Amino acid sequence: MKPIKIAEGVWDVGVTDWNIRDFHGYSTYSGSTYNAFLIIDEKIALIDTVKAHFVDQLLEHIAQIVDPKKIDLVISNHTEMDHTGGLPRVMHRIGENKPLYCSKMGRKNLVRHFSQPWNYHEVASGNELSLGRRNLSFLETRMLHWPDSMFTLLKEDQILFSSDAFGQHLASPAQFDDQADPGALWLQAKKYFANILLPYAPKILKLIEDVEAMGLAPSMICPDHGILWRKDPMAIVNAYRDWALQKPVKRAIVVYDTMWHSTEAMAEAVTAGLAAEGVPAQPIHIRSSHRSDIITEAMDAGAMVFGSPTLNNQMFPTVADVLTYMKGLRPKNKIAAAFGSYGWSGEAVKLVHQELAAMGCEMVGTDVRLPYVPDAEGRKACFDLGRSVGQALKARLENA
Repeated sequence: MKPIKIAEGVWDVGVTDWNIRDFHGYSTYSGSTYNAFLIIDEKIALIDTVKAHFVDQLLEHIAQIVDPKKIDLVISNHTEMDHTGGLPRVMHRIGENKPLYCSKMGRKNLVRHFSQPWNYHEVASGNELSLGRRNLSFLETRMLHWPDSMFTLLKEDQILFSSDAFGQHLASPAQFDDQADPGALWLQAKKYFANILLPYAPKILKLIEDVEAMGLAPSMICPDHGILWRKDPMAIVNAYRDWALQKPVKRAIVVYDTMWHSTEAMAEAVTAGLAAEGVPAQPIHIRSSHRSDIITEAMDAGAMVFGSPTLNNQMFPTVADVLTYMKGLRPKNKIAAAFGSYGWSGEAVKLVHQELAAMGCEMVGTDVRLPYVPDAEGRKACFDLGRSVGQALKARLENA
């Protein structure tokens, strides 16, 4: 990735990470980018940096435009190490005493990370900084998704540097939304929201409301990961609003793992029961999927049915993994049920039920718990569970 001119005097000098495949337990099979932005004005500003082991590429990209020592100030929108790991090398290169702008919490985090006596300048929402012909404005976005997070707006160009909001873990030859494959772009944008920002949905709705009240209409949105939005920047903002509302749709997922295919057979019968009620349903075998892809599918599904065999008096470990991961992301407005097979004890179904209920799911139907291999009567019970879930989902949507 070479530096890309995105507007007059504004460059993306970040790097592409083609090979990353895991980000905190989130599968990044399409790679990612760490975007950083250089603004050339009477003062030269750098917005964000990159992971530590990519900092040489960052400095090389900057050097193709301007001597890094001529950078007058650095802005840290977010202190997570994929955006600040390169900061010590950058500050050393440009001059340790150059101003470093960040939020109040950003300063606390940077001191904890690096213990450096840098020339910190704390900013808050509404503060502005003149670069000469153009001005920057700051907007704190606390807990989207860290306490230090903030946006920086290049006012005259209406370019919004949005840190970890509106991004995607997507490495691509394309730089902008109008150059990218729309299917891949929107899938990765949705996956990013589902796995990183879903717990903060109420804050996102409030932020969008506040931004609209300010009359902000960005000409471009530049996140720190993935593709930049220039064709229709409000499209991703509107998508965030829709995703944050978590309105259920007439669709279900049947998530399961299996030891000797008994729970798998039950999952297929549950799926068939949902389909019989006209509810599109997708069976998802956990060991053939990734937890981050499962939560992406779950985000707008109106119903979730989980199946687990019993192992050592517990639910199957992979099922526990997905439920624990999902609980932390706090999905809302779900109908749910549980099923599973067992040999001689059968605690898994009860434990799965408890986890789904603890997430705030509306538990419907009668959970199905079958010994060994499901017979015709057992498969019918699973089919009927699927129908019950489908009927409950349709009734909820009709009454919404």
